[in-house]
Amino acid sequence: MRHHFTLFALFFLLQLLGCGEEEKKVAPVPPPEAKPVAVQKTSPPSPPAPGCQACHSKIQTDSAHDLACTDCHQGNNETNDKESAHQGMIPQAASPEHMEATCGKCHAEQLKRCGQSSHFTMSNAVNLVREHFALSPLNNLTEVPEGEGPPQTKEELVNDLLRRQCLRCHVYSKGDNYPYVRHGSGCAACHLQYTDGKLTSSGEGKPNHAFIRPGKRQCLSCHYGNHVGSDFDGSYEQDHDWSYSTPFATRVPILRPYGMELHNLVPDIHQQRGMTCLDCHSGAELAGKKPSVQCVDCHALGTSDDASASIANLHADGEKLLLKIQGDKEERLVPRLEHPAHAKYKDRVACQVCHAQWTFNDRATHLLLSYSDDADPWERLAAQSSSEVERFVEHNMYSEEELIEPSLPDQISGKRKAGIWYTGFTVRRWEDILICKDKDDIIKVFRPILDLRLSAVDEDGEVLADFDNLTGKDEGLLPYTPHTTGPAGLFYEQRFLHLLPPQETKTADKQ
Repeated sequence: MRHHFTLFALFFLLQLLGCGEEEKKVAPVPPPEAKPVAVQKTSPPSPPAPGCQACHSKIQTDSAHDLACTDCHQGNNETNDKESAHQGMIPQAASPEHMEATCGKCHAEQLKRCGQSSHFTMSNAVNLVREHFALSPLNNLTEVPEGEGPPQTKEELVNDLLRRQCLRCHVYSKGDNYPYVRHGSGCAACHLQYTDGKLTSSGEGKPNHAFIRPGKRQCLSCHYGNHVGSDFDGSYEQDHDWSYSTPFATRVPILRPYGMELHNLVPDIHQQRGMTCLDCHSGAELAGKKPSVQCVDCHALGTSDDASASIANLHADGEKLLLKIQGDKEERLVPRLEHPAHAKYKDRVACQVCHAQWTFNDRATHLLLSYSDDADPWERLAAQSSSEVERFVEHNMYSEEELIEPSLPDQISGKRKAGIWYTGFTVRRWEDILICKDKDDIIKVFRPILDLRLSAVDEDGEVLADFDNLTGKDEGLLPYTPHTTGPAGLFYEQRFLHLLPPQETKTADKQ
């Protein structure tokens, strides 16, 4: 027993000595005395070198436009003082009011042709609406008369519709306030790329000021919203009512690059093959120098001599037709029109009657000009592919701040005026393709693009100047070419047999 007690006492003593050693190891060590650090005197930063690049060093240009900034934007390139450098500067040098003096110095001929094209003047779009309401045609969108107060006549109502609602995409404006819709003006509308209203950054994070051949992004910045162009991409706007939106309902802002949620339908077969708008529609065509391209210009019947010279990137190699699209290294074989139906219905049935996969079929477009600040009836229709309407409805419905007055900017002059345009549709469908015989006796695809119903109400919601469901001269059906090309179905003739002479219909039925 004594032996065990001795061992226990020895073990306890060793533990105490161990603890002491451990405490010595972790005991804090007093910090060394701080040594004085010599302060080095630095000279003040030198002022930036004179010239635009001293402040705008991240701007990336292309080799063809590697010019001094002042060659186009004016200003003073000999100073580093911001106020002095910007004296007399032209921020939007490619805009319509400046492009002749800037872009025109090197591109005078192209500028002249472009300025006369319907893409620039918008004469086709303007006159389709004006003539539908029995108004005289104009040469340019800038000739649409600008009203001051609420419209009192049919012409004043139609002009206000054009200037503040319809003409939101043209080279005189920068487009609506959506990420993929905002663009430059004048030459920059097509030849510079913007995102969220700013020059798109390059891979190096620099604002890309390179003038480029227009691509899909540039074309769709105007050709969106159930117009030819978005169908090529397989995009169809969902209806305005919030029950069609995804998610169904939310107060969290939703990213809509083109202003509305979109149905993703089948894109055009040419788009699926990697082609873009300019592979068919050349700059010369868009500038009005060449006629519009037709399907037979590529898929010509007969021998290779039928290939149209209007397609610059198409050529014949014996009996083969070869096409080289932009960005491809190799040429592609273009299929010929070998099916007997092409010869049978040549010059009588338009190609898309058989080959269109779907069409724009928005029936009865209702347009209301309202001077009332009551947005309650429009809560479910706040998203209308118009950032101005969306902002107005959202604010007056949900904001705790004072109501804002309804107003829209004039899309040509930029002047903001009282009144806001709402849009709605009786029905929006894509599956029912309208087939009719045109005035030239050719069977074509039609759409009710001018099926317009105009109304106007004052501040109290009362009908203004008898403008209640005002319609045009007819039902508004116009022929068009849906860019939804695909294989013709097995029963392609069923689309247009009812428009053929009775004897042909009987023959087709027997076959």
